[in-house]
Amino acid sequence: MDFSNNILETIGNTPLVKLNKIVAEIDALVLAKVETFNPGNSVKDRMAVKMIADAEADGRLQPGGTIIEGTSGNTGMGLALVAIIKGYKLICVISDKQSKEKMDILRAVGAKVVVCPTDVEPTDPRSYYSVSKRLAEETPNSWYVNQYDNMSNSLAHYEQTGPEIWKQTDGKITHFVVGVGTGGTISGVGKYLKEQNPNIKIWGIDTYGSVFKKYHETGIFDENEIYSYITEGIGEDILPKNVDFSLIDGFTKVTDKDAAVYTRKIALEEAIFVGNSAGACIKGLLQLKEHFKPEDVVVVLFHDSGSRYVGKMFNDDWMRERGFLEENITKAEDVIKDHIDKELIVVRTEELVSHAIERMRKYKISQIPVVDINGFVGSVDETDLFRSYVADKNVAEKPIKEVMGKPFPIVKLGTPIEEVSKLFTKENDAVLVDLGNGNHHIITKYDIIGSIK
Repeated sequence: MDFSNNILETIGNTPLVKLNKIVAEIDALVLAKVETFNPGNSVKDRMAVKMIADAEADGRLQPGGTIIEGTSGNTGMGLALVAIIKGYKLICVISDKQSKEKMDILRAVGAKVVVCPTDVEPTDPRSYYSVSKRLAEETPNSWYVNQYDNMSNSLAHYEQTGPEIWKQTDGKITHFVVGVGTGGTISGVGKYLKEQNPNIKIWGIDTYGSVFKKYHETGIFDENEIYSYITEGIGEDILPKNVDFSLIDGFTKVTDKDAAVYTRKIALEEAIFVGNSAGACIKGLLQLKEHFKPEDVVVVLFHDSGSRYVGKMFNDDWMRERGFLEENITKAEDVIKDHIDKELIVVRTEELVSHAIERMRKYKISQIPVVDINGFVGSVDETDLFRSYVADKNVAEKPIKEVMGKPFPIVKLGTPIEEVSKLFTKENDAVLVDLGNGNHHIITKYDIIGSIK
């Protein structure tokens, strides 16, 4: 009989799959190492087993102990599988930018999940780095994994992932492309491959808001480059010990939008349902296409499963809210179609300025058309009201007609977006769309900016 003694024995030996349509413009053989075939559905299963085994061997992790780790979700899943099989407790500290699916999955496999804010400094007591360390200090018989600086991370990929790729390509691999987060995968695989053939090029995929690319190129850790980003699983605001920059030939950065868009493209064009970092890798691969020749064999690693992003990259509303959904915005009606059913908020000429301010606060809007019995006769926006208040502190009790500006221009539903855009000036921040039957809708500068692709 052919069976595994437990689920951990099924980790590794994931397939290489030839990519076709999505890399049609690349003049080389492109193969994806699809790590979602691991039982925890990500590449992180490999190093989770290795880090725990090494900690058991040297006594850092004792029987019945508690494993504590800061994770973007996938490492936590790998650790959870090992913890279940070996009888450990697990606490996962995760940032609030990670998908709800990742948090729910971790809870489903028995982990306690502690959620921390994303947009804080690594040294901030609230950061998931700091909270992980504090919990490890406070929890009896615990072990803090620290995948960023735990060298068993990259060693797992040196011993397993790298040899697999070398064997599967019959030693013909010329380029390895992978997203970089903790650095374990790129450094472990890169070290093994370069030992077999020093001419193999190792490319890292970075994201905007991360420090890797500039540090690799200049040796400068530029804090000005650090800001919050949406892409999950790659990029960092620290320099993990597992990132061996000497093994990496170069980085390319991918935007949040491109990473999200290409995550969906992989599913639609290759029938491979993988996660956000895979989308970043494919877009990065396309950005690097001039580096590849027809005889090259390029391996790109897909970290995890698309099931962890169903509420994000694979959700149209989530994509649309961030301006990531690739829609053909050509007319006024395209800009407002997702909220065309909302009532137009107006204020009448004889109402008080305080009424307009109250409506702005209630509906979270910045511009309001002014009407009388004949129709639209003016407009107010928050800038007008602020200036009026500076000039006269009693302005709140004055009628709107005394502070209103010119009425907003009115266009028809089919008006080309280029013509609508021209109506926005320093003096005019909105345009009204005539819906017919006496109904109107408003387009703001924010709507126009949100439609830019």
